[in-house]
Amino acid sequence: MSGETQPTSGSRQRIDKWLFFARMAKSRSLAQSHIQSGHVRINGERCNHPSQMVKPGDRIELALERRDVVLIMRLAGERRGPYEEARLLYEDLSPPPDEAKRLTPYEQAIRATGTGRPTKKERRAIDRLMSDED
Repeated sequence: MSGETQPTSGSRQRIDKWLFFARMAKSRSLAQSHIQSGHVRINGERCNHPSQMVKPGDRIELALERRDVVLIMRLAGERRGPYEEARLLYEDLSPPPDEAKRLTPYEQAIRATGTGRPTKKERRAIDRLMSDED
C-alpha cells in the first residue's frame, strides 16, 4: 500500500447534516427539502442530493428566504450545539444585506390601493370615457 491514509470519519459529512449542525436549517428534513429544491450550491455546482459529502474548505452557497449566504466549511459537526459552537464550523463570506428589503410571498401578493382590476364604479367611468371618444 502507498503512504496515503484514509480520511478520518469526521473530515467529510453529508451536506444535510452539516447544514443542521451549523444552524442554517431548523431540522434535517428542512435542510433536505432546501437542498432538493436547488437552493444549495457546493463549490459553484448545484447540489440536489442531501447525501452529497462536503469537506473542510468547500464553499457552500445558500439561497435563504430573506438573504443569500456564502460559507466556507471549516469543520465537520458532531452535534447541533449552541450558536457559539455552530459558528466554529464555518467562515461567513456573505455579502452585506441589500438596502432594498426582500419581500415575503405574502407581501408580494398584497396589491397597493388603486392597482389590479378596476371596481364596478371605475369600470363605468372608463366606459363613459370610451363612449365620449366615439
